[in-house]
Amino acid sequence: MKHQDPVIFYQTEDKNICLEVTVEDETVWLTQLQMAELFDTTIPNINIHLNKIYASKELDKPSTIKENLIVQKEGARSIKRKTIRYSLDVIISVGYRVKSLRGTQFRIWANKVLKAYMLSGYVLNEQKLRRQPENLTTLTNTIHLMGKLLETNQLSNDETTDLIRVIKSYAYALEILDRYDHRTLTLENVRPGPSFIPTYEEAMQAIAALKDSVGGAALFGNEKDASFRSSIAAIHQTFDGRDLYASIEEKAAHLLYFIVKNHSFTDGNKRIAAFMFVWYMDKNHILYNKDGSRRIADNALVALTLMIAESNPDDKDVMVSVVANLINANN
Repeated sequence: MKHQDPVIFYQTEDKNICLEVTVEDETVWLTQLQMAELFDTTIPNINIHLNKIYASKELDKPSTIKENLIVQKEGARSIKRKTIRYSLDVIISVGYRVKSLRGTQFRIWANKVLKAYMLSGYVLNEQKLRRQPENLTTLTNTIHLMGKLLETNQLSNDETTDLIRVIKSYAYALEILDRYDHRTLTLENVRPGPSFIPTYEEAMQAIAALKDSVGGAALFGNEKDASFRSSIAAIHQTFDGRDLYASIEEKAAHLLYFIVKNHSFTDGNKRIAAFMFVWYMDKNHILYNKDGSRRIADNALVALTLMIAESNPDDKDVMVSVVANLINANN
């Protein structure tokens, strides 16, 4: 049986317009007629906006349109007609050009709801996930945390986009999590180590340098208690002569988590946590890919840091495994 694409219903605040929107190929699609109805304008006006969008190269036309043949009955005849639908990126771009209240309402709805909706599992291999109930629970918890961030408008559009990419990347990793240990979520392609074990003093010197470079306030980096010292020591704990966190990735992920959640500093906790995370990765030679690109983008790092801050302490293992999976050698 062919899998049915999920459907979203969008209704305007005045309830005069209700559209049935299909999710397909990890986005949503509307025709010119539907956009004209949605934005309370004419098809020729929509067409003018589309021509400008594509003429300016704002969006790539082949990847944002989809042609479909539909069969319509006209008397005794079956007539095939071609319809052209446009992706969410196009719909939003048109919406920015349409000076109408409905355009504004839809833009808000699209950014807050549609993109988050695409993370809810329809873009994943659902059957494979259902064979891994623990992993499905992990992903569900992660998406719930992301949804909280989207609802509270703490992320910019760029950070939202990168966070969506982050979750999709992690979702892909779930396909092979059945080979992991279910209690520790042991990772593939992680690096043993580390080769660099920072002391508390070295870490504080790095934070002082950060403060100088960003022009931090007087309270920036001032310790409230001994929890930062404990965080540095905790990532290199051993048990029975073996590292508690065996890989560099796990140590880096725990360092980010501990600093964010411990609120060790009077000011700058999130910035310091993100900085120490990339500093630790750099010192252990895993920050950059072979082509010189960063293993994790700035916007994604901001989004993950905020996600950790919003998370429940019970979700610690989820957060750490997400971060560690995203910086392993597979990425």
